[in-house]
Formats: sequence, structure tokens, C-alpha cells
Amino acid sequence: MAKPDRLARLDAQREDLETEYRETLVAALEKTASGSLGLFDRTPDRRVRAAIAPTIDALTEMGSDIAAMRDRLMLEPFALHRDFFAARGPVSASAVGEQKEARLWLDRLAASSS
Repeated sequence: MAKPDRLARLDAQREDLETEYRETLVAALEKTASGSLGLFDRTPDRRVRAAIAPTIDALTEMGSDIAAMRDRLMLEPFALHRDFFAARGPVSASAVGEQKEARLWLDRLAASSS
């Protein structure tokens, strides 16, 4: 009986951590939508990267912890983390800017939570 209890606790911890991940990402997206750059890593400016590094590090750490929990629980990978980090990095010159990208992400997250 102890193993199901441990798995239930692990699943509850996973849900809490996924909620915290989402809240951290939404806060960063809101900041980016209002003009702060760096979240999507589209500029080579070291100061911009240094300013956003704590948020990226926190998201990376939470994403790794969530991945380990999901693996142990035999669940699908955490799509939000995978999709967000896939959206970071260099893009074509015709791609939308970080502010607009952040707004699009916020809209998508709002739609998925309704």
C-alpha cells in the first residue's frame, strides 16, 4: 500500500510544480509583452541575457524536475516546457518580435486554461 501512496504524493508534487512553472512562465511572458527583452533569446546582448538568466535557470530546473517526475509516473513529457524552449533562439528576420511572441504565448496559455 505504501507504493501507491508514494506515487500519489509524487503526482501531487508534480501538479504543484507544473502550476509553479506555468505561473513563472506567465509572469516572464507578461514582463516581455510589456517591453523587457531576452526571454526568447533573440538578441546576443550579454546584459539582456544576464538579466533574464535567473528566470531561464528556474524554468530549466523546474522543467528537469517535472520531467523526472513524469518519467517515474510514466506520463507523457511536459509539453509546455518542451514547446517554450523550442521557441527560444534565433529566428528569421520576418519573425514576430519578442513582445508580440509573448502576447501570442499568453493568449495560448489563457485559452488552454479555460
